[in-house]
Amino acid sequence: MTKAAAWARPSRFDDSGNRRPTSARWRAERLNPPHRLWGSNGVAFGPDGRLYVAEYLAGRISAVDPATGDVDVVVPMDSPVQSPDDLAFGADGSMYIADLVPGRVWRRSPEGAYTLVSDRVRMPNGITCVGDRLFVNEMLPGGRLVELFPDGGDPVVLTDDLAMGNAMQRGPDGHLYYPHMLTGEVWRIPADGGQAEVVARQVHEPVAVRFDRGGVLHVLSRGVEGIVTRIDLHGSGSRTQVVSGLTGLDNAAFDGENRMFVSSYAGGGITELRPDGRTREIVPRGLGGPYGVTVDLGGTVYAGDHYRLATPAATHEGEPVRLPAASGTGGGVASLTFLPPFVHGVAADGGLVHSTSQYGEVHTHDLAHDTSRLRAKGLDELRGIAVAPDGSLVVAEAGAARIVTVDASDTVTVLAEGAGRPVDVALDAQGGVYVSDESHGAVLRVEDGELRTVVDGLGAPQGLAVLGDELFVVEAAHRRLRSVSLTTAESRIDAEDLPLGPPPGTVPRTRPALFAHGMPGVPRLFAGLAAAPDGSLLLAANGEGTVLRFTPVRAQDEAPGARESPAPGTASEK
Repeated sequence: MTKAAAWARPSRFDDSGNRRPTSARWRAERLNPPHRLWGSNGVAFGPDGRLYVAEYLAGRISAVDPATGDVDVVVPMDSPVQSPDDLAFGADGSMYIADLVPGRVWRRSPEGAYTLVSDRVRMPNGITCVGDRLFVNEMLPGGRLVELFPDGGDPVVLTDDLAMGNAMQRGPDGHLYYPHMLTGEVWRIPADGGQAEVVARQVHEPVAVRFDRGGVLHVLSRGVEGIVTRIDLHGSGSRTQVVSGLTGLDNAAFDGENRMFVSSYAGGGITELRPDGRTREIVPRGLGGPYGVTVDLGGTVYAGDHYRLATPAATHEGEPVRLPAASGTGGGVASLTFLPPFVHGVAADGGLVHSTSQYGEVHTHDLAHDTSRLRAKGLDELRGIAVAPDGSLVVAEAGAARIVTVDASDTVTVLAEGAGRPVDVALDAQGGVYVSDESHGAVLRVEDGELRTVVDGLGAPQGLAVLGDELFVVEAAHRRLRSVSLTTAESRIDAEDLPLGPPPGTVPRTRPALFAHGMPGVPRLFAGLAAAPDGSLLLAANGEGTVLRFTPVRAQDEAPGARESPAPGTASEK
């Protein structure tokens, strides 16, 4: 595939596939293909025969044509729905949506009108319709399974003490079947209430239960291997397993021909899974973010992708891209490390990759030995991370408005505080620490525990990187890359039209909570930036699900655009 063809692919950011970054100084190329779905969670066939997909990370729902793979957004990112995790269709064609984080259940009529069914369910996830009846369970330890009434009325609790419920369905016997995610069990209860009972134990990491057209129960695993356990409860009682290799299965739906289509919360996409374990991609999998990005000294690129540490893959066999030999057309994404989840900021250091979680943890991953070590926990919304010359980790603690370090003994020390919302950190060759302050629109430098302004007047600065005597910062609000001279503090816009954030034209909406009922909520977007050993820059292009590589154009080809004068309040004026 040519580089021009690589930019002609539709993405979740640009349906036309024609939008690409503009720059006189840098040449942009993709290290992996763009992704159409922003993750894929609950799925259900609609009355029109299309497969409807809940995109939890984006807060939208799309419809997929199983024959062509075409994707149409049905519930956009600026709808009342914030974090759809599962959906079901009623007898009249209405779509019912489990809006996980705010604890709401919605009805979307066939005409497209939204009605709030209930806001009295905590972390609603598994949802199913039985005729005109609507049932929802809670994804919590000690959660409930309830019946809701779209026309009004208090929820009726069928049972409680669920060990984290999830995708459920009515079985051939009229009972509701649901997983206990924490205990590896499948349970059932009569739809009219009664005694709940366990029907299967020691099921591998169950996340969803689905019956095929023949009444055979399929239990999907959320693990790395993509295991599906088939249990013929109402026939021979046999149990078999299929290992699909689809990491992080979330849900499934069977069409009229009994073909099974599965989703992946980790890699997104939609895949047909056949009884013998063979797969057929309908919508290719990819990155749900990415968030942070880094590259090691050997040129291997890593991305923090919320549920996993991933790397762009040069081939569908999963060989990682290594710079500077990247072709720009990429073959996909290879998942490297799946646990612990919630990987956001990343920094490579020898054979290690350090990561932060927006839920307050710092980990170090030894990729050669496939192990992870917890370095810190209980911090407040961590974002960017960098490695200092002495090996300590420098971390942006956005929720606490401070920069902290984690030393070799895992001691956390405050390096500086008083930033508005620090998002990323970067170090220069002398070990000087720079911080992007998203809320104040500035890049700061840490000097003797104090924060000094380097440049301000920026639009939501996020990713930071240093190359030589230049600092580069991603202005997420303006979708552009800016360079700043560390010698003179002069700055200029180096690249524009970056595929960051929601698609152009999306109306800002209520941001889902980061936590809900003590459980992780929806992470904040973070456009990470990294400098590669070969002098290129790597950008986490979270609007389309790619890692972009920017390589310098030849000096004689660079446009003569002069650097802009420093913005008011920058270091050069002080």
